[in-house]
Amino acid sequence: MQLDPRLPHTPREGAIYGAIICFLTSLFMTVLNVYWMMGGLHQQALLAIFKWWPLMFVIAMVIEPMLIGRLAEKAMHKLSPPTDSGNAKIMFRLIFTVFGMSLAMTSIGIMLSKGLHANFAVTLWHQWPRNFFIVLLAEALVIQPIARTAMLKLHQKTIAV
Repeated sequence: MQLDPRLPHTPREGAIYGAIICFLTSLFMTVLNVYWMMGGLHQQALLAIFKWWPLMFVIAMVIEPMLIGRLAEKAMHKLSPPTDSGNAKIMFRLIFTVFGMSLAMTSIGIMLSKGLHANFAVTLWHQWPRNFFIVLLAEALVIQPIARTAMLKLHQKTIAV
């Protein structure tokens, strides 16, 4: 069976691939959510980004491989027949991962910024769908292609050596 050169082949490559995706996604979404919550990117907003982004990155790096990624992989295998193309499997995995990660990270972001309050569910209901669709587009069009290009270059470099 031919391994897809755009995807990780070893646990080390999986960690690199995941770190690229978590880095870019957590930075993008932290900036975007701080921008919306604080009404722009001014000095206080930039300080909030520098304060919260490292924590969001670490949280993403922990929950994606330990929980969300495993659930997304199981869902992809359950709902994607073996005859599906590699691109279809990538898209299924992307959708399931973004669904879980956007729900988890939006919940964590709300708790960190506003605490666990009486209107938590209402706030989540208003913020999560927006975050889901924005992250889905960003991942599909920009972030995942960057990570896949990095894997392709890594594999080309390994073959050349």
